[in-house]
Amino acid sequence: MQRHISFRLNPLSVKFHWIIRQYIHFLSSLMSAIKRVFLFVLMNLAIILMGSVTIWIVSAVFGINVSGYLGGSDGYLGLAIFSLIFGFAGSFFSLAISRWSAKRLYGIRLLDSANLFNYPEKERLVYASVETIARQQGIDMPEVGVYDAPDPNAFATGATRNRSLVAVSTGLLDAMTPAEIEGVIAHEMAHILNGDMVTMTLLQGILNTFVIFISRVIGYALDSAMRKDEESSAPGFGYYIVVMVLEIALSMLASLVLMAFSRHREYRADAGSAEFVGRDKMIAALRRLKTLTERTDAYDDGQLAAFKISARDGWLSAFSSHPSLDDRIAVLERTWTA
Repeated sequence: MQRHISFRLNPLSVKFHWIIRQYIHFLSSLMSAIKRVFLFVLMNLAIILMGSVTIWIVSAVFGINVSGYLGGSDGYLGLAIFSLIFGFAGSFFSLAISRWSAKRLYGIRLLDSANLFNYPEKERLVYASVETIARQQGIDMPEVGVYDAPDPNAFATGATRNRSLVAVSTGLLDAMTPAEIEGVIAHEMAHILNGDMVTMTLLQGILNTFVIFISRVIGYALDSAMRKDEESSAPGFGYYIVVMVLEIALSMLASLVLMAFSRHREYRADAGSAEFVGRDKMIAALRRLKTLTERTDAYDDGQLAAFKISARDGWLSAFSSHPSLDDRIAVLERTWTA
């Protein structure tokens, strides 16, 4: 006669383990947030320092009074140069350190060719896919890395085609087949080969310049109108309020332009993937991603959200960096033969 032994979990024990897991997740999120805030502050201090040094050099060499206030001695010229410097300084600085910051924000583990056979099969596939396309297209081998995150995601970054990084999440490797992974990697390599990071940086710099310049011109005009009877040439309190409000509003409008271009480059990267490894692999990856996002809400820790390969729905799609998955699949099916 067989005896069946059953085990019942103590509800208190289950709850205790759940509390421990939540506490560990909270600590991890807190440390991640502290790291992001520290890097954000450090980057902004560096941008201010770089901008200030550039302004000093321009003023010393060309004798131009570079000022963020239109009432300066060189008027529009000084303000235009100020806007140009601070409009592009942040964008180019972020691009210059993009690999460094991504590796630290995501905790990326780089794959080493010397130890390639010690890695799991799918990680070897990621490295081999990057290596194959890089060799075929005649560029230097990008850095390749994997980071721990449950959401299926991948990104490419770097200042130039020959100084770039491709990274994938463990969630993507767990959820996708080898063929789908190849499609995603080819998509990210297309971003690098298209020079998308540099193009986005230039566009961001131009938009920043216009936002800074226009907000200060309008702020100066309104401030002067409100203080027309005063002799002081210094800006009033209202000037700073107007400039701050206008910079927020104009930045939102500028983001619509930036995101529209970003969506356009995603279609180009999908086409690049279809060219490198065939459209079926990219379509399969997009369908897999669609299934995953429909089944569960993707975990998003907010780190470098612009790298995400997901998209928003409805009117929020205007602020999304990626088109909808259905649209991307439809374009590939329409424009590429199997």
